[in-house]
Amino acid sequence: MKNNMYLQFSALSQNESFARVTVAAFIAQLDPTMDELTEIKTVVSEAVTNAIIHGYESNPNGMVYISVTLDENVVKLQIRDEGIGIHNLDEARQPLYTSKPELERSGMGFTIMENFMDEVEIETNQNGTTVNLTKYLSKNKALCN
Repeated sequence: MKNNMYLQFSALSQNESFARVTVAAFIAQLDPTMDELTEIKTVVSEAVTNAIIHGYESNPNGMVYISVTLDENVVKLQIRDEGIGIHNLDEARQPLYTSKPELERSGMGFTIMENFMDEVEIETNQNGTTVNLTKYLSKNKALCN
């Protein structure tokens, strides 16, 4: 049976940890391994931070939207903004590329997403960016002590 969660919040950097913890709490019902949960939390942090810093650079009143679908051992995440979009997606996906070096950004966001998730799809235009992420959880459940 599928289980869905929807979340929206102001595009403020202090909400990044709220998003990460909320998504992790929802996913915990599938009993992922600690590594899987850590990877998903990291990916949520990267995608939300990108939406806030890059998507809404000139609009502090923006919103970030997250949907999560759980289906068996599959986690599907969608993180979306209605910001300015990504001008050159191919360039943005290159490791170490950042359009904000003055903010000491590492330029590893998309690389991390691609390494930690099984599927990554990015749609972007001048009306915002949507990142669709899929993670297939292992059958090895977390150990309870």
